[in-house]
Amino acid sequence: MKFEIMRDRLLDGLSDVMKAISQKVATPILTGIKIDVDDNGITMTGSDSDITICTFIPAEEDGEQIIRIFEKGSIVLQAKVFSEIVRKLPTNDVTIEAVNGLQTHIQSGKSEFHLIGSDADEYPVLPEVKDEYLFSLPSDLMKSIIRETVFAVSQQETRPILTGVHWEAKDGGLSCVATDSHRLARRLTVPEEMPEVPFSVVIPGKSLQELNKILPDNSEHVDIVIADQQVLFKTRNVLFYSRLLEGNYPDTSRLIPAEYKTSVIVNGRLLLQAIDRASLLAREERNNIVRFSTDEGRVIEISSNSPEVGKVEELVEAIGVTGEELKISFSAKYMMDALKAIDGQDVAIQFTGAMRPFILKSVDDDTILQLILPVRTY
Repeated sequence: MKFEIMRDRLLDGLSDVMKAISQKVATPILTGIKIDVDDNGITMTGSDSDITICTFIPAEEDGEQIIRIFEKGSIVLQAKVFSEIVRKLPTNDVTIEAVNGLQTHIQSGKSEFHLIGSDADEYPVLPEVKDEYLFSLPSDLMKSIIRETVFAVSQQETRPILTGVHWEAKDGGLSCVATDSHRLARRLTVPEEMPEVPFSVVIPGKSLQELNKILPDNSEHVDIVIADQQVLFKTRNVLFYSRLLEGNYPDTSRLIPAEYKTSVIVNGRLLLQAIDRASLLAREERNNIVRFSTDEGRVIEISSNSPEVGKVEELVEAIGVTGEELKISFSAKYMMDALKAIDGQDVAIQFTGAMRPFILKSVDDDTILQLILPVRTY
């Protein structure tokens, strides 16, 4: 195996693949990156057995030659060492050559490194993914869906299924729901070509967070293929595989209240800033509680009280308040996360009583819904 490549292109590919590398793997070869060289270009693969990322760097792109390939072949190199070496090479021209089987030379300018590789045949084979359920979404929409849901997954491993986001195809649309049993985030969307057969899968939250770092911020389409135990996200030069979580996701539709007694419409950014300030005094407390009350006017009072630290009260002018007066307490962190997901738009908050879950929606966009359970305070 021997090829010449531009260092910056190699680094771009490496930075994606490194997101799948973990030092805590049962199979030692997975601490390495597999490099496959053929006439079309090079493919690098990294995996921690939960997620697998493949990036492809073409030999030429838009008529410009990126890689000169002298000899095809494959090898596995220690990921951490290899990426550090590439990052610190002195020039943008890099030659990588494997001789006598596993001896690998990396040369750039006056620097030359010799690494001992591993046999690529020992590297696990990529999961088989048949195009059973295939649809696509624009990359920027995918990133929004992930950002608006993944923060609400459970961090506790006691109920593993809740550490993922439930993607379900029904009624011609896609519903993405995350909950940790204290709050819930839901995002609805209608992809252009939805699979005819409904599906219901749970994608690990950690996988979606890593995918979010790799996806481009543009409207390029991402193909999504859902198979038996795996989901595959395909962009132009990256394949991202993730295992799916096993088990049944709880039916969350029952949690969302159908009617409400109090409705508040308020500027999301103003409310977020007010709760952020109120939480300054509540942060010391374990649960970071803020109180929220409405009266007959259009003014909402946000307050927080910490016996050792002091108290804060803040008034926020609402755009509209209808229904019964209300006093309710909730986690400042949960409320701020929900408001960030709705992203600075005017927000409708609908309450069904002081101890019932309440929902937040964007006034202009009913595809995003956030639900929070209040906290009992005496």
